[in-house]
Amino acid sequence: MTTETHDTSTPRGLPDWAWYACVPLAAIIWWALYNQLIPFSEWATSLFPVARNSHTGEAIVFFIYDVPKVLLLLTGIVFVTGVLRSWFSPEKTRAILAGKREILGYPLAALLGVFTPFCSCSSVPLFIGFVSAGIPLGVTFSFLIAGPLVGPVGLGLLYGLVGWQIATIYLVFGFTIATVAGFVLGRMGLERYLQDWVRELNAGPVGDLPEEQLTLVDRLKIGIDQVREIVGKVWIWVLVGIGIGAAIHGYVPEAMMLRIMGGEAWWSVPAAVVVGVPMYTNAAGVIPIVEALLGKGAALGTTLAFMMSVIALSLPEMIILKQVLTYRLIAIFIAVVSAGILATGFFFNIIL
Repeated sequence: MTTETHDTSTPRGLPDWAWYACVPLAAIIWWALYNQLIPFSEWATSLFPVARNSHTGEAIVFFIYDVPKVLLLLTGIVFVTGVLRSWFSPEKTRAILAGKREILGYPLAALLGVFTPFCSCSSVPLFIGFVSAGIPLGVTFSFLIAGPLVGPVGLGLLYGLVGWQIATIYLVFGFTIATVAGFVLGRMGLERYLQDWVRELNAGPVGDLPEEQLTLVDRLKIGIDQVREIVGKVWIWVLVGIGIGAAIHGYVPEAMMLRIMGGEAWWSVPAAVVVGVPMYTNAAGVIPIVEALLGKGAALGTTLAFMMSVIALSLPEMIILKQVLTYRLIAIFIAVVSAGILATGFFFNIIL
């Protein structure tokens, strides 16, 4: 399915001045809504007959906060990348990132992830925007891995918890995993495992006019078409994925995790990764769990492996990604990232 622009279902009769006025107004409304998500989620949760600090209350506030957050991010990012795509066709983008430039793309994408304060599900919208813009798949994976894994919020909290030396080593390992995993995935030629509609989106034109003839209003319309095309396909899976994540978030089995991660057995690291994958929280949410586990004697490397799997390989993230990637590509992604997480866990357990 291609992104043909000038269809009759989108309001095309507005004069140019209205487009120039409405887009900044929409951006202001978007920003205002985004900044009110926390108080809105707390207020909405208070309407339910449950205690705010109960397991159910935690799950409800998590769901009410995360669903509009991810949908707002998805809408905004897809619109912006859609407009930018009108200047940079997939062929031109690939040409810019070819050869030596593409090699630089992996660490640059990972670096962008380091400075992006998103959890795994919140990183997916930007990942989808990158893919739809024709940016090489391996480069987009570097961002997707680094964003939640070594983002600024979780890293800052980790510095306060375990000290700057260990946190710096963690940053280096996380950045390396994101860069190397993206490079490996990029060299495997996995674009054929994207969902059909994504490949057709990349192969299709970005408008019904030659690129050099597009006006700014034409490009804004292309951005709206991209939102309708992409958000219309994945929004329901955002609800499903975050719904599952909210249920898990409210009922974290801390005692069971401590039994798994407190021992010195070699299998504690892979077991921690297996336990972490089905869960979902952001870096700020998992740090208190990490602190509690370390305080009760859990091994540092095992605990960090658990933390990395929770925020980089969460089940809700995989559910949303399923609308863009095939099961085979998701399995390959999980395998490559898991290998890096296991290496990190074993390394910390050996040296500390």
